[in-house]
Amino acid sequence: MNYGNIKNCDIADGVGVRVSLFVSGCNNRCENCFNPETWDFNYGQPFTEQTENQIIEMLKPPFISGLTVLGGEPFEPSNQKALLPFLKKVKQIYPLKTIWMYSGFTFEEMFTDGVRANTEWVREILKTIDVLVDGKFVEAKKDISLKFRGSSNQRILDVKQSLDRGEAVIANI
Repeated sequence: MNYGNIKNCDIADGVGVRVSLFVSGCNNRCENCFNPETWDFNYGQPFTEQTENQIIEMLKPPFISGLTVLGGEPFEPSNQKALLPFLKKVKQIYPLKTIWMYSGFTFEEMFTDGVRANTEWVREILKTIDVLVDGKFVEAKKDISLKFRGSSNQRILDVKQSLDRGEAVIANI
């Protein structure tokens, strides 16, 4: 997996001050995507153990609320395989910090046969994260007044409750 950027002290992509990892690779190709350079799976730099350690160190200060993973598309199958062990490591080291992920796939699509995001890793990733911002960016539904989203079709989900209930549950943010 490659990544396009790491932002330290990001306040735009989740509650609180966060570290944000922008992964490379996305086949959703949303019209007017804010990050189209990350569609290319080869864009940026390789995500290595050194990169993991850098992010883990950035997460250390108590004022950092957690990690946000976006892109690109974190739920592309090749990205899922690379992210799962890293996310588990982050949660083990920082159990009180939250992990947010953004995806063009909806929660429901992640469990639908034939959808790219429905892989052997998807359920474990979802069990590891706290919040999922789901749904493709839709230009016709763009709304710059929304918190942490670009278009009104996107939802901010409480992942634990969603998994427990077997349906998407909107987070109380």
